[in-house]
Order: sequence, then structure tokens, then C-alpha cells
Amino acid sequence: MNIDDILKRMVEMRASDLHLRVPSPPVFRIDGELVLLDDLPALTMDSLEVLFEQVTTPEQRQTFFKEHELDFAYGVSGLARFRVNVMKQRGSLSMAFRVVPYKIMTIDELGLPQVCKQLILKPRGMILVTGPTGSGKSTTMAAMLDYLNETKACNVITIEDPIEFLHTNKKCLIAQRDLGDDTRSFDAALIHALRHDPDLIVVGEMRDVETMSIAIRAAETGHLVMGTLHTRDSAQTVDRIIDMFPPGQQSQIRLQVSQSIEAILSQSLLPNMSGKGRVAAFEVMLANAAVRNLIRDGKTYELPNVIQLNNKEQMQTLDQSLAELVSKGLASKEEALGKSSNPERLKKMFQFNSAKGGYPGFEN
Repeated sequence: MNIDDILKRMVEMRASDLHLRVPSPPVFRIDGELVLLDDLPALTMDSLEVLFEQVTTPEQRQTFFKEHELDFAYGVSGLARFRVNVMKQRGSLSMAFRVVPYKIMTIDELGLPQVCKQLILKPRGMILVTGPTGSGKSTTMAAMLDYLNETKACNVITIEDPIEFLHTNKKCLIAQRDLGDDTRSFDAALIHALRHDPDLIVVGEMRDVETMSIAIRAAETGHLVMGTLHTRDSAQTVDRIIDMFPPGQQSQIRLQVSQSIEAILSQSLLPNMSGKGRVAAFEVMLANAAVRNLIRDGKTYELPNVIQLNNKEQMQTLDQSLAELVSKGLASKEEALGKSSNPERLKKMFQFNSAKGGYPGFEN
């Protein structure tokens, strides 16, 4: 087997992921479902090592043999780029490929909330894009950055692990740093990015307290910072940030986050009822005075109510977005309930819609 042939087939079949693991044939993930390529032979330890060598450099292999983990980007000319993770399992290799198209889709093409265009033009503050693995966070951030690049002259620095979407300079001056090749850690890269006169700093993942602390400070001192977290909704996102810090610092962090946060976009992907592709549901929390007060006072459990009652400000809860997808026939009730953080509340929305033709707190 040749890895480029498998990746070409992956793109042709519109798969999002490829999994290579002994003793299975290659497996694609298409529209959220695993699809076994049973016309290809089962992988062996030897055949998987050959594929591993096809996509890695000697330096990358040396890193893997030392760390037993490896993240990198791999490109096939004229086809696509791929985010690759390699790990060991039961003494053999396991490889996962995530497709990253060369073409960056726009905010409108992706159907993202229109408020994304306003958010990315803000002069300062922190924007967080959250959701589970594989929910399209990187795609959303790339679309927002591309809109900025088309609209306004800014100095942009991204810190990624690895670099996924490739951005060319349009109106913006963009530097993309790869964790491992260009910098050793997110927090060190953030510190040095602040010395490069940035207007926007994009952090691929805010995974530790040091990175989060520097990001908050950068947002407070006049920079726009955008990053991701693996959280389900706005309330959980704020709680996760606060819980990163020791108890003695949490009161101060609540105050800092309440002052620096501009928006939290939480997204989830569902199978399209048409059977082709997936559709996205979004929670949009914008930092108005009520939101900032709740974060400062530690009353994050009240955030869903504030979001639900402020649709005229372009806010919406994830449940409202899920209910709208169901009402339009784009997603099934079962899939929507599975993505909801409060299924009972979502069921009431379905019942209300059936009886009244609308949703409580949702502007139809």
C-alpha cells in the first residue's frame, strides 16, 4: 500500500479521518461513521512501519522513538494537507490522519453565525472556540482569520500543533508557528509573540494554566486573542478556565476573565438528515454586562438563561441552535438530544414548537 493512494481515496470519499492500526484494514470516518476498507489487506506491523516511513522525516522518526508520540502535518501536492498523530498501542504503531483542505472555506460557506465577522474585527479581548474533538473548531477559526485577512490590515501570529490551514498574506501580515519545529511550547511562544507587535494571536489549544494565564494577560493589555478549548458550552468553558488555577487565585482570575472575554462559540456537528455531510450547531455567548457580572460573581450556572434571553444581541444557546436544525429538517431529534447538555430542556423546546410553532426565548 502507498499512503498517498489511500489519502487520495480519503479525499474522494469525503472522509474526515483515516485510521491505520494493526490488524485492521484502513478505516475512514465519513459523516461521523467508521467505514472499514475491506477491499484492502489488513495492516501488519511491518506494513504499518512502511507507511510510517513514507510520511515522516528521519528527525520525526527519531522524535517518535524517543517520545512514543508524534504530531505533524503531511501534504500531498494538489490534494490536501493532513494533520497526523502517531502513537504506540500494544507494541505496534497506530496512525490517525485528519484532512485539512488547501482551500479555506468562508464564514458564509460554512454557515457560521454572522456575528463571527464582527468578533474577529474587535481590537482586543479573548474569543474562545470550543467543542469536542472533531467538531470543526480549527475550521471555524481559519474562516474567521481569513475574513480578517480579506478585510483589515493586521499583524497576526498563530501558534499551532501542528500548522493546519495555510494562510497567505492578503491585507494581513501572518506568521504561523509550528509547535516542535518553530517553538517548544505554547506558553513560550505566546510570550515571544507579544514582543512581535501582534494585533491578533491565535492559539491552537489552550491546554495548560501557563498558556491560559498569558492569553488572559495578552487580552487585558490590548491584544485580540483567539483559541480553543475542549468544552461543551459557555458555562463549562468558564468553569474549566477558573478550575485551571489554584483556589487562592480563582477569585482574581474570575475578575480578569470577566473583563477580557469577548465571546465563546461552542459548536457541535450532527449528521445531516439528507444523508450527505454534517450540519453544525452553535452556542454563541457574547460578553455583555450581565454575562460579565455572572462570570465575576461565579454564577456560571445562570449563563444559559442570559444567553437564551438575549437573541436580539445575536446570542443563542446550543439547545436553541439544535432545536432550529430539527425544525428545518436538517437534524434528527435523537441526534440533537445526544448533543444537548440539557436533553430535558431540549425536549420541552420540541414540545413547545409542536404546540405553538416556536421556541421559548427564540426569535423565529
